[in-house]
Amino acid sequence: MFMVPLAFLGLAGNAHAATAEELEKDAELALERLVGSNPVAEKLAGSAKATLIFPNIVKAGLVFGGSYGEGVLMVDSRVEGYYNSVSGSWGLQAGAQSYGYVVFLMTDAALNHLRETHGWELGVGPTVVLVDEGVAKNLSTSTLQDDAYAFIFSQQGLMAGITIEGTKISRIAR
Repeated sequence: MFMVPLAFLGLAGNAHAATAEELEKDAELALERLVGSNPVAEKLAGSAKATLIFPNIVKAGLVFGGSYGEGVLMVDSRVEGYYNSVSGSWGLQAGAQSYGYVVFLMTDAALNHLRETHGWELGVGPTVVLVDEGVAKNLSTSTLQDDAYAFIFSQQGLMAGITIEGTKISRIAR
């Protein structure tokens, strides 16, 4: 249903399925850029149980919209699995953009939830905090109490607002 706006806007080709090697390389570079430019992300990366990295999400909409991207789950600096990130929406919207996001899984419960479910819908299950400048100012190693922290980065294009609430993350084969 939401692939129509992607095709309409000519972006379906940008959301192509990468090989495992390409996806791992892109994820590694995206994480390095985020951690290198954001001290809070660097702190979280050092204490996270695992990290979900989606280096390129493509989002488009014209009344009906959607987003898609693929990423990796890193545990102990090794790829444990491959995942996709899918969302759909409807309402007053028009435009297209690409971005990446990283979710630092801070607890065993969050990591186990991801491993054991057939699709994790963000906003359901473990608590995920979307880190923006305001949240980042108040985070320290003593205040980290949530299950997961998400960072959105590398936004390009024209579309108002980004949210990962309602995004479904599912394991895929590579």
